[in-house]
Amino acid sequence: MHTDPIAVIGAGIIGLLTARELALAGHEVVVFEQGTIGREASWAAGGILSPLHPWRYPDPVTWLARYSQDRYPGLCQDLFEATGVDSEWIESGLLRLGVDESEAAQEWAARFGVTLERREDGAPIAGYEGKEAGLWMPTMAQVRSPRLLRALAQDLKRLKVSLHEGARVEAIRWQRSVFKGLVVNGEEVRARQALVAGGPWSSGLLGRYGLTLPVGPVRGQMIVIQARPDTLTTMVLKNARYLVPRRDGAILVGSTIEKVGFDKAITPDAREELVAAATDLLPALRFFPVTHQWAGLRPSSPTGVPFIGEHPEIQGLFVNTGQFRNGIVLGPGSALLAADLMLGRDTRWDPGFYAPDRVPGGTVREPVLG
Repeated sequence: MHTDPIAVIGAGIIGLLTARELALAGHEVVVFEQGTIGREASWAAGGILSPLHPWRYPDPVTWLARYSQDRYPGLCQDLFEATGVDSEWIESGLLRLGVDESEAAQEWAARFGVTLERREDGAPIAGYEGKEAGLWMPTMAQVRSPRLLRALAQDLKRLKVSLHEGARVEAIRWQRSVFKGLVVNGEEVRARQALVAGGPWSSGLLGRYGLTLPVGPVRGQMIVIQARPDTLTTMVLKNARYLVPRRDGAILVGSTIEKVGFDKAITPDAREELVAAATDLLPALRFFPVTHQWAGLRPSSPTGVPFIGEHPEIQGLFVNTGQFRNGIVLGPGSALLAADLMLGRDTRWDPGFYAPDRVPGGTVREPVLG
């Protein structure tokens, strides 16, 4: 029997979901979070369960997204039954306005079995009063990210996963190319495997051990406009700005894309820009107040394909990061792939497309089904 646990470094959506996969497989898991559990980029996310322009991404992103989209209803129901916390999974649909990419979008939708309709000027869409032409995906859903994270943390405690906040991983111990443990807040911690899921902080830690990842922080600022529950009932996207309506009438408006290092400060310029975008999409929002503004640091990656796999030189040390703007939607698929690799199980997709040391620009082929 194994006496040492598996360590997960980072308690965002990726770390928590991977820890859950490992725990459900019967393994002892310990999670180390340098800040507060679930309070970084995942907490700040809009919760749209789709990449904003999915046909622009390489297929390996869509594979993870489609798997995750199928799993979210059951996951949220399981979490609700276990914890009493409603993650607010809602199939509210997504209407994309603006630049016409209907040919590329329809080809992508046909390949992956996604319902997508061309909406002409003036055609009505339930829940949105605008008349601009666009692409309508009625089956796209959303979750309320802070509630999902709270439910996951509570469920992990039920599964006897040990969660540690304010736990900074200062060093990785390895010997003869085999992982041995961690140094956490100055103390030696034994573990038989470790997963680095620290978002944009992952590359800094792994870079000290021979793995250079092109992953860094990109700030995204958002606001909430508190409207009536019937003001908007579908998600609306135009260019890089979107509206996500919640059940209680709160409308999340996102988001900026800013390369400012690890600075999470909010700015009045971003607030003004987001209010202008919101009222352009839905003029009625000018009558409602802005109640919140916040920022998160997303882990960027060159193509949007995350890095999931084992360190090429240290056996037992794994990484799961680089989901960029799609951490929530790619979460269940990313967690499954990471857990499969860590536990030596068959994988649903070819892991070569996600390997930390992969060569960019390789030819994409269909996934290997396990």
